Amino acid sequence: MSNIFYYLTFAMMAIILFFFLFVLFGWRWIIKRTVKQMGKIVLTDSYQENIMELMPGLRHMGIQNMLENSLRAATGDVLHRPLGSSKKWPHLDPLTFIPAQTSPFPIDGEEDVDVAVTIGPKAKKPMKIKIPLMISGMAYGIALSEEVRLSLAEAANNVGTAINSGEGGVLPEELNQAGKYILQFSKTDWSKEEELFKRADMIEVKFGQGALAGTGGKISPKNLTGRAREVMGLKENEDAVIYDNFFEDQTLDDLKELVETLRELSGGVPIGAKMGAGGKIEEDIDHLIDIGIDYIAVDGGQAATLGAPPILSDDFGIPTLHAIVRAANHLEKRNMKGKISLIASGGLLVPGHFLKVIALGADAVYVGSAMLFTVSHTQSLNPLPFEPPTQVVWNQGKFKDQFKIEEGVKAAEKFLTASTEEIKMALRAMGKRSLKELSKKDLVSYDELTAKMVGIPFSFEPWEDKSH
Repeated sequence: MSNIFYYLTFAMMAIILFFFLFVLFGWRWIIKRTVKQMGKIVLTDSYQENIMELMPGLRHMGIQNMLENSLRAATGDVLHRPLGSSKKWPHLDPLTFIPAQTSPFPIDGEEDVDVAVTIGPKAKKPMKIKIPLMISGMAYGIALSEEVRLSLAEAANNVGTAINSGEGGVLPEELNQAGKYILQFSKTDWSKEEELFKRADMIEVKFGQGALAGTGGKISPKNLTGRAREVMGLKENEDAVIYDNFFEDQTLDDLKELVETLRELSGGVPIGAKMGAGGKIEEDIDHLIDIGIDYIAVDGGQAATLGAPPILSDDFGIPTLHAIVRAANHLEKRNMKGKISLIASGGLLVPGHFLKVIALGADAVYVGSAMLFTVSHTQSLNPLPFEPPTQVVWNQGKFKDQFKIEEGVKAAEKFLTASTEEIKMALRAMGKRSLKELSKKDLVSYDELTAKMVGIPFSFEPWEDKSH
């Protein structure tokens, strides 16, 4: 018996040794033979049968287009793509700031820089914030989870800025947590309690947004679950309906009356309007002036949302750069600059973006997608590698229960603080002690067309002082 065991052990060791030697010395032969066989197939199969047909095919169609068409074919439903358009819109990169070096001189790094902002200066109760960055309207329930909303609200309070409710429900805890609160008055049945109007620091009438234009929609009970339904006052099997308009047979007079009513109920806080930037932006602004708003939030074509039909995200609207320049110019033309505040949003992701749109005429910036990824920070790693990182922030996300509010608060607060410090550093580098001193005169562009359209110097040409 012992001999059999000995022979079996020896045989097993011999097999293992042979396998080891084969892997050690034979892998080159295996790889070479495999590559040769595959290469022969690729180089001899007809194009119609060739796996490499994918190469020109995908170059022609694009991976994203192929994916999205496949998803359309799978469901037969309207596709809802998260996080906005992926097309290359003209943006802010060709703009650069002019540094102060010989005249004027940079400001000492120890000196403070005033970056406080007042929104709706002509309102009875203007809203004052310590930094020019506000948290955009990313709705509770419809988009974000309770934990993420509470994190963002506390972070906004800690840095002295405001958070927008978005068109979802308003959490009582969030309202108590936030310092400055912007209530979005949307085309919905919820979030219309008079108590909310009285507690808001601003009210924003939502006409539209960059990623969805002015359209409404329905959210089924299976796609809107949990406490959000209770907060929004929805029955068990009731769809959450976002209407296309505020009133039946809507007129501008109806909207003017709405603005006046909101102003009265709120006690005089700024009443503003959010709109997706479109080709008739000047006409839209004229109508908003006529109905009596105190600020305009312009959402450019690069804006994002939880899910929008690609045709609305990609094929509607105009770039944020174009929108802000045109909006600022038109407010100045109408003698409304300094009377009606301008807020920029849509594809603004880093401190350089924020400061450039302010130089172009915006008073403040809404930050959306950037906050989404910074509030989740390392927590966004939880869903990987099998789910996308946003599954930790959405209300319907598979990993939302793993989100830790304290970590979210710290990450969002640090991002806003760091971004503000970079903005202050940039202002000092331009020789400025206040954000109010900034204008498009502090910009040049290395793109000739952009320079011409914005009305700033082209960096290839000698600079001329046109202030005298």
